[in-house]
Amino acid sequence: MGRYSIRNYNFLLVASAVALSIYGIMVIGSARESFQSHQIQGFVMGLGAMLLVSLISYRFILKFQWVYYIMTVVILLLVELFGESVNNAKRWLVVAGVQIQPSEVAKILLILFLAAFISKREDKLNRPANLITVLILIMIPVYLIQSEPDLSTSLVVLVIFVSMLYVGGLSYRIIGAIAAIALPIVIIGMILVLQPNQEIIEPYQQTRILAWLQPDKYQDTAGYQQQNSIVAIGSGRLTGKGYKNNEVGSVKNGNFISEPQTDFIMAVAGEELGFAGCLVVVILFALTSATIIHVGRKAADLAGTLICAGVAAHIGFQSFANIGVATGLLPNTGLPLPFISYGSTSLICLLAEIGLVLNVGLMSGGVRPSSSLNFYLES
Repeated sequence: MGRYSIRNYNFLLVASAVALSIYGIMVIGSARESFQSHQIQGFVMGLGAMLLVSLISYRFILKFQWVYYIMTVVILLLVELFGESVNNAKRWLVVAGVQIQPSEVAKILLILFLAAFISKREDKLNRPANLITVLILIMIPVYLIQSEPDLSTSLVVLVIFVSMLYVGGLSYRIIGAIAAIALPIVIIGMILVLQPNQEIIEPYQQTRILAWLQPDKYQDTAGYQQQNSIVAIGSGRLTGKGYKNNEVGSVKNGNFISEPQTDFIMAVAGEELGFAGCLVVVILFALTSATIIHVGRKAADLAGTLICAGVAAHIGFQSFANIGVATGLLPNTGLPLPFISYGSTSLICLLAEIGLVLNVGLMSGGVRPSSSLNFYLES
């Protein structure tokens, strides 16, 4: 820990993250009141994690990069071997009676690993050996997450990886070459996954894409929840039907969405709080992401910038994807809405990520490390 100046603590970022978390607690309380107390517990633990992490030098934290990578692979392998299955997906571990989702923990661990790995190779990143090495390393946890199966979370990890690689100084010539190869592959891949009896993605994933492309055909089957979400958000109009309303035909009371406190939490918010309530959420996410990027641009070194890039990519992309699904802009992905959807593991890890960004801001604002850590920070 260091001696930090309170004026360098980014209270705007704290306020936006806390506001999103409290907003989530409120909407969860309306969607499924029995889950609210557990989310509050996660919020309290997350605040503690955020405060603790914000006061520990990220340079010291990054010294254990390989520990984070090994931990990531180990916890994902444990899911493969001993995970709890829910709805044909094995994504959870039960430890001492507490259910955790290791893929959420993997996101913050991989951000730390990549920040250390890339920053140490700042001038040599574009060498083929380094690019191939980091690509192989990231594909191992991506494969393990995908095999749960959890395609959406594996895509989030890839977005984090690509964002950090770009910020780390990836050559534009390499980016152009990859884009020239990837674009036709993506187009051909999209055509192939829509063919009958394809084996590229899981059948339920193909059905979700078809339900998005042909909503009328699948509105009573695979597209049922997404179409009900769109209707619910639209029915809220400007100011909504009222918080915790008791209308029998509402999306929560009518059971039109099976688990409204998770992936489709935005449907509840839109119905009860209207366009105004949804706009508040979008503004808070935009403010949070912009603040993180601003901190990253002023970071004292590349490692700090990379941490902020990873966190901003995680929160920005995942919030966009969730809201896009709830409004019909994207096919159903099964991604939770950061800070707002039910899940204490996700909330604690997200607030810990905010703590990392806060420390980057403190370090860039000028800090005098305590003597007990001088050796580690200078070595």
